[in-house]
Amino acid sequence: MLFRSLAGLDDTQRKVATFEFKDPERLNWHFIPRDRKGLSWKQMSPAQRHLATSLLASGLSQRGLIKATTIMSLEQILLELEQGRGPKRDPEEYYWSLFGTPAPKGTWGWRVEGHHLSLNFTVVDGSVASATPSFLGTNPAEVRQGPRAGLRVLAAEEDLGRDLLRSLDPEQRQTAVVAPTAPPDVLSGASRKAEPLQPEGLAAARMTDAQQALLRKLVEEYLRRARPEVADADLLQIEKAGWGKVAFAWAGPTEPGKGHYYRVQGPTFLLEYDNTQNDANHVHAVWREFHGDFGDDVLARHYRETPH
Repeated sequence: MLFRSLAGLDDTQRKVATFEFKDPERLNWHFIPRDRKGLSWKQMSPAQRHLATSLLASGLSQRGLIKATTIMSLEQILLELEQGRGPKRDPEEYYWSLFGTPAPKGTWGWRVEGHHLSLNFTVVDGSVASATPSFLGTNPAEVRQGPRAGLRVLAAEEDLGRDLLRSLDPEQRQTAVVAPTAPPDVLSGASRKAEPLQPEGLAAARMTDAQQALLRKLVEEYLRRARPEVADADLLQIEKAGWGKVAFAWAGPTEPGKGHYYRVQGPTFLLEYDNTQNDANHVHAVWREFHGDFGDDVLARHYRETPH
């Protein structure tokens, strides 16, 4: 699908959409409204839009694709709600960028990005080696008026976190709730390299079997944005490092409707969820890997073992 997507561009579009694999732009990711490089949805013909969607689908699971495309559609709702008072809102201002040259056994990458969406994929030896950084956000978190009232794109991310929190006994909850006030955003931001945050919260080793199952379900909700074999490989890394070392931390009030935050952190990864902005109706949810973002670990091994 990468080959077809690239072949479907004219020379001008190809120049806008493609970069060298080692171009710093590959690492220049963010989730806020800003000027971006790449080929936008607005610049594509109807046929090219089908190819672009297929490219995105090739890196995501079905649930991931539904979430991503629905997030793009929320820009229209924001446009109607804000009536020009906020930043420019445009559901067609999402950009596709290709890094390197696709080849059956090649190394390249691609990104799909716009407001509240940054999906970064790295391909090594023809296989998707990394699907992080992976950022999804929603504003509004819950659509409260109009024909789409009740829509919650990232409902599972909140509900599963709350299910785990509610399952804890008072002693466990005292350890898991690390602050009375939630931070204003995910703490890892849009850093080029994810660094472990302060180790705090309740470790899985101190949870019951049922609670550990809830924790795993929460983690999988993030990992299974990506295509199955990528998610399976990431889960295997977590298992090798030890689920018992994975910790769940909550900040902010525990009742619904109040600004809240949680994170799940293990030796290999970090998940963060924050819902504090716009009267706690604005979600940021990110999945990072400490050594795997942008395929760093796989690329390093590839360059050590493969002559170039």
